[in-house]
Amino acid sequence: MSGNGAPSLAIQAPGTIVDVVASQWHTTIMDGLVAGSLRAIEAAGATARMWRVPGAFELPVVAEQLARNGSEVIVCLGVVIRGGTPHFEYVCDAVTRGLTDVARTNAVAVGFGVLTTDTEQQALDRAGLPGSVEDKGAESVEAALVTAGLLRSIAGL
Repeated sequence: MSGNGAPSLAIQAPGTIVDVVASQWHTTIMDGLVAGSLRAIEAAGATARMWRVPGAFELPVVAEQLARNGSEVIVCLGVVIRGGTPHFEYVCDAVTRGLTDVARTNAVAVGFGVLTTDTEQQALDRAGLPGSVEDKGAESVEAALVTAGLLRSIAGL
């Protein structure tokens, strides 16, 4: 499982606003990812703003607009499950490149909570649901909050 070796992060971010952009496909899996992200935001003492998009492909454009409007922490959640066509590769590539561009171009922390799996079971295993072995919603928030803190420290040099 990919969670082996994951860092244990204890984050305090009172007063921080985290913009969570979540797709609507694969409702059960998305419910787990969103719940995990909200738990991690609350545990860090931060505040969440939720934005829902139709699918994973729409995540980068909404993240870009949030970054342009001053968001410091953006967490993007979605699910892309391999099917029988090349659609999987195109969507995964577009979303990954798009979110990377948002982070680099705007020097903003973007948490990548987009599950790209071969099967629905693999996604369920990572969704933070009861019985899941990983909680990628929470992990993406933690990574974004740590990165935002580092970016603030670097800006203060």
